[in-house]
Amino acid sequence: MQTVETLNQGLKRAYRITIPAKDIDARVDQELKRVAPQVRMPGFRPGKVPANLIRKMHGASLQAQALQEAVQDGVQQLLNEQRIRPAMQPAIALEEGGDQGKDAVVSVEVEALPDVPEAKTDGLKIERLQVEADDAAIDAAVLRLAEGQKSFQPAPAKHAAEIGDLVIMDFEGKVDGEAFEGGKGEGMSIELGSGRLIPGFEDQLVGAKANEQRTLNVTFPADYNVDYLKGRDATFDVLVNEVQVPKEMKADDDFAKSMGLEGIGQLRDLLKAQVEQELNGLTRTHMKRQLLDQLAAAHDFPVPESMVAAEFDQIWQQLEHEASHEADPEAARAEMEKERDDYRAIAERRVRLGLLLSEIGQKAGVQISQQEMNQLIMQAAQQYKPEDRQRFAEYINNEPMAAAQLRAPLFEDKVVDHLFSTAEISDRKVSRAELEAAIESEEGHVHGPGCGHDHHDHDHGAKPKKGAAKKSKKEEAAPAVAEAAPAEKPAKKAAAKKAEAPAEEAVAEKPKKAAAKKAPAKKA
Repeated sequence: MQTVETLNQGLKRAYRITIPAKDIDARVDQELKRVAPQVRMPGFRPGKVPANLIRKMHGASLQAQALQEAVQDGVQQLLNEQRIRPAMQPAIALEEGGDQGKDAVVSVEVEALPDVPEAKTDGLKIERLQVEADDAAIDAAVLRLAEGQKSFQPAPAKHAAEIGDLVIMDFEGKVDGEAFEGGKGEGMSIELGSGRLIPGFEDQLVGAKANEQRTLNVTFPADYNVDYLKGRDATFDVLVNEVQVPKEMKADDDFAKSMGLEGIGQLRDLLKAQVEQELNGLTRTHMKRQLLDQLAAAHDFPVPESMVAAEFDQIWQQLEHEASHEADPEAARAEMEKERDDYRAIAERRVRLGLLLSEIGQKAGVQISQQEMNQLIMQAAQQYKPEDRQRFAEYINNEPMAAAQLRAPLFEDKVVDHLFSTAEISDRKVSRAELEAAIESEEGHVHGPGCGHDHHDHDHGAKPKKGAAKKSKKEEAAPAVAEAAPAEKPAKKAAAKKAEAPAEEAVAEKPKKAAAKKAPAKKA
């Protein structure tokens, strides 16, 4: 195999490799010998079909298979000889040849992972803000649980519906005086103030009484899920069948027993454990942000543009999704565009931190055991139908990149815990409000390159959206811990199509959607 370097710029490399025809032909001959005993052809005994006939019948497919294997092995040999750890799957293209008797000329473009400098982890100082799960916090948790379990009872005669009441109604919607498909319903229940229906609908039911008829005037949101209704003015003729009021909920022994517990004491014990877990999560989020801030400030090295682009695309897709649910999606997207450069800087920071944490973890001997990996696969498989779960597990086990993506969050958590164990940690007791304010203050900064904040699917101090796309409030943000991309086959992501909203729920601003199950990705 001949190799010619055609590009060496930063982390980008490009090569032209020539695979001799004799090497490809040798693979074809080897495969012919392997399949010959299995070939059946009229007029010949099993295993006695001449090789030239087999080549005539199956030569094209054998040639294609041999070429693919030769290119794959050639690229792997190239990466090994050049000592390149690819950041993403190399781009491979057949420029010429590959037919029987002809050399194959292949172009290979690849971006290498950088040489990560020695991590500066000495002198890390982290403040651990601790919040006690006191009686007030548990009381609040009990109250939230009770409110979530509330039920309704018929309202007194002539009771006028208020916010918080349940209205049971029949309705028929019209646009330009004409009824539209899915705009009619009977016996629909809605809690006033829940925000489930299109803007203005619930407000116009306040004061309604049982057996009252009303005509409501509304405008469908511009991003409504039914195209022909987007931004359209509509009227709804409503008949209120019944008004119900919330039953008084008491957090007492009877309430606890209704949930299958012995009494309110047992319920409080259970909720205390949940509150402590939640508070510990907030504490860890704050600690992790301090840790990542210090690492980002102390390290600066080039990162692969392809990884930054992939990370940015993930951030942007999440922001696009969140903007689509804003009151004014177009204004939200316009605000996003103004801050595109800031988000790209955030993506670059995330990639750099991911590479750094990966290097720290490898040098510290951080590992994911097979038992832990099996547990990760079992947990991830729960999103699929039972009959698809085994296929998903096989896919993960056979696709190195997919396995790396699944393993990365746990690996990173272990690296973070390792760094916590080496850092100087000081404790300070605060209230929950103070802890949340500390986290919010970090979210409120405008972050540029090297600022020490990042954003992914989770909110981790990324640039605030000034009323536009809001960040998800998950426990932590995780810079994607990078691993070298295998040279074999890229992992394929399963795409779940969004289910269409049922037409009969056209009155709802956020209709219930059929859950679209992801099909396990098939092997390439």
